[in-house]
This record gives sequence, structure tokens and C-alpha cells, in this order.
Amino acid sequence: MTVRTVLGELPAGELGVTDSHDHLFFRSALLPGQELDDADAAAAEVRDFKAAGGQAIVQWTPYGLGRQAADLAKISADTGIHLVAATGLHRAEHYPAGLVDEVRPRLAEIFVRELTEGIGDSGVKAGLIKVAGGFHVLDEHARVVMVAAAEAQHATGAPIAIHHELGSAADAVLDLLVDESGVAPESVILGHLNRFPDHRFHLELAARGSFLAFDGPSRANNATDPRLFDCLAALIDAGYADRLLLGGDTTTARARAATGEGPGIPYLLTGLRPRLVRTFGAEIATQLFVDNPARAFVTRGTVRS
Repeated sequence: MTVRTVLGELPAGELGVTDSHDHLFFRSALLPGQELDDADAAAAEVRDFKAAGGQAIVQWTPYGLGRQAADLAKISADTGIHLVAATGLHRAEHYPAGLVDEVRPRLAEIFVRELTEGIGDSGVKAGLIKVAGGFHVLDEHARVVMVAAAEAQHATGAPIAIHHELGSAADAVLDLLVDESGVAPESVILGHLNRFPDHRFHLELAARGSFLAFDGPSRANNATDPRLFDCLAALIDAGYADRLLLGGDTTTARARAATGEGPGIPYLLTGLRPRLVRTFGAEIATQLFVDNPARAFVTRGTVRS
């Protein structure tokens, strides 16, 4: 099996130490003045991540939010770090007025094209479909986008990663994507679960077979980061260490380490990983940073190219 990186197909076993959820480039209407759009700053962050032992970063920035795909390819080529780009669509409020209404009728077509032909004229193919739910429920926008994502997943085999608003509604997402739309649970990555630190809920989700992503440390997630290890412990003790992913989720210029206040992408390895090793052991840390990403981000099934 392979992972589709910005430089082409990569054998999954070569992905290496992975930040499973982050952003090198991101521009949202909700974060004016905090755009991640500086290619030099992004490259500096990637070099520092590599110096800490990192080998791959999965980008969760979807369609229309400033992905700078050509810059991703250049950074990957210059640094040797594997990068995965995303297609998909975020919650409507992240976009300028009118854009969502314009693209909604052809979402599946857009997703498939970016996965199989490339993002714009960059020639860089996405390897991930990023979509978003609502707070505890799936509104009409979320349902339309997720149905399109399921269609694109069936056509391409690409994994689907979900932003859960404050970590909620992951059960409703699985109901729609897996039970109603027939997406294999192992092709679904449930994100931001650290923002909803309900151990029982996490165990219910893990039992349904999807991957669970915990996206701290992050300046945006600071209120729930102290509960991260308790959440992980409950799942590891229940035998679900093979479903867990970790990411930094850097979404603002302020949160970058290279040019802002941090903690930034490198902290995932310089700060969090040593604590994981001390708490759970080196084998568990390797599962979360190496083994699980190599299974979560593969393209499954026949892909049109």
C-alpha cells in the first residue's frame, strides 16, 4: 500500500515519524491577520521538525484555504520531509462569502480531480479528504460535504479526515460515512478528540474501527491538552493503541515555533514524545508516530489516475 504525498506515491512503510495533523499553510476568514502564508517560515518549521527526528507531516488544509500546493512540493523536495496535501471542504464560516454556494454542487468532482489530477495547475495531488462536522450535530452543510467526500473516497480510495467542532459529533459522522455511505471505518480519521475528553465516548468510537486523532499540543487546544494523557491511557489500556494518531494542529502564525510564540510543529517531538515514552514506553510511542500513520493515510483500493 502507498501514501500519496505531494511528490508522488510513497510505500507506506517509508512514511516514518509522522505529525498526523498539522498545517503549513492556512488562511481562514475566522483568523484575520494570523494567516499561515509565508513559505520561508513554513520551510523553517519543517527543518526544525526534521532536526527533532520528524519524517512526515500530514496537512489538513482543504480546498479554498490557501494550501499553496506548489510551495508544499518545493519544501518537501528541499527538506526531504514527506508531505501529504488535502482536498475537501471546511465549515462554511471559514470561507469568503459566496464561495461555498459556488462549489457545493460539484464537490465530489472537485475532490476526485484534486486527488487524481492535482490541485489547480500545481500538478500536486492531494492524498487526503478533509471535511468538518458541527457542534454535536451535522448541519446541512456538513452532510452535503460528507456525502461528497464518501463519493470521492469510493472513487479514489483516499482516507477521510474529520474536523469535529470542539471534538463532538464523531458518532454522527460514523453513522453517515460508514453506516449510511459505506466507507470502510479504517478509511476514516476522527480528529480533535482531545477537545471532547470523554473517555467512554472515545472507547465507543474506537470500537467502531476508525482512527482517532488527538491534535495537541496546540495553542488552540490548550484548555484540553492537560487531559490528553488520560484520554490516551484509557484507550491504550483498552487495547486500542493501534487506532491512535497525534498531531500538532498549528493553525495560526502566532503558534509557529520558527517565527511565532510556539509551540509549533517541532514540539510534538521535542516536548510531547519524550513524555509519551516515559509514560507509556517507547513501543507505544512508535505505534502512535510511525506504525499507525503508515496504516491510516494509505490509499485503499483501486484509484483512477
